[in-house]
Amino acid sequence: MRRREFIGLSTGVLISWPLGLRAQQTRKVPVIGFLTPGFSNATDPGAAIVGLRDALRKEGYSDGETIRIEPRWAEGKPETLPGFAQELVGLKVDILVATARPSIEAAKAATKDIPIVAVDLETDPVASGYVASLATPGKNITGLFLDAPGLTGRWLQLVRDVAPDARKIAVLWDANTGEFQLRALTDAAKTVAIDLQVLEFRNAAEMESVITTGIKERPQALISLGSPIINARANRIADITTTNRIPAVSIFRSLPDSGGLMSYGPNLPIWYQHLGRYVATVIKGAKPAETPVYRPTDFQLVLNSKAASATGTTFSPNLLAQANEVLE
Repeated sequence: MRRREFIGLSTGVLISWPLGLRAQQTRKVPVIGFLTPGFSNATDPGAAIVGLRDALRKEGYSDGETIRIEPRWAEGKPETLPGFAQELVGLKVDILVATARPSIEAAKAATKDIPIVAVDLETDPVASGYVASLATPGKNITGLFLDAPGLTGRWLQLVRDVAPDARKIAVLWDANTGEFQLRALTDAAKTVAIDLQVLEFRNAAEMESVITTGIKERPQALISLGSPIINARANRIADITTTNRIPAVSIFRSLPDSGGLMSYGPNLPIWYQHLGRYVATVIKGAKPAETPVYRPTDFQLVLNSKAASATGTTFSPNLLAQANEVLE
């Protein structure tokens, strides 16, 4: 071989080898698909993805460097989630993070192979067929599931504490989340002779019109069931209920934070830290089929005293003693 050809061949090998190595290194960066019915917002990207990034950072993973998160937001239109799930599967993501039942359903339909870490406040994962059991999921899905139906009796009790004469209570229900919460609340209401006025919606646009119309029937209180759309639009629920002097309770503290009356539910920042740890364990090789489902044990009662004045309600000394936080 002539000297010039040998030098050219050698140079080509030296140039192409680092490029090939870099391509391998790029492929080794885990890609996490993030699927949610919620809203993208440059100034407030949402507690779930913020908590996920923070928790992964503590586990040694930095978004854009040692991992890459590919988010897909339905913007309050859950019907778009199946398409987004298929898109993320087509990108060959390593893990799918699915928040709330519509996202889990879309991810489950899109793949039986890619690990899915689910986070849901409304669904029974065993009854829904997502996992075989809480201890041994047995499929490609694990994650964080709240027993929200078990909290419905507590929400009803809180309403009766501030509105003891209430006999008609409105229930704001996102039909995309399934009937688990609604059924449990209906059963609990029957035992205390309370009629429920169900305000059903399926997307963000419907939610506001449904609640505005429902309030005209003058319910004596309102319970907001779990839903990403309800959480994201807590400010509107707070505005409408306080303006109409209707005491309201939610699973999300975003309601009292926005000027609504009160909330009782899990500590979501801690909840999302657990989400990040679950994703990190899967990145490190844990199999969802063998990774037990997490159930939260830390619940918080948050009251808003200004909303109490606006709605003409009073917090009893007993209720104040139970509160984790009272907003002024």
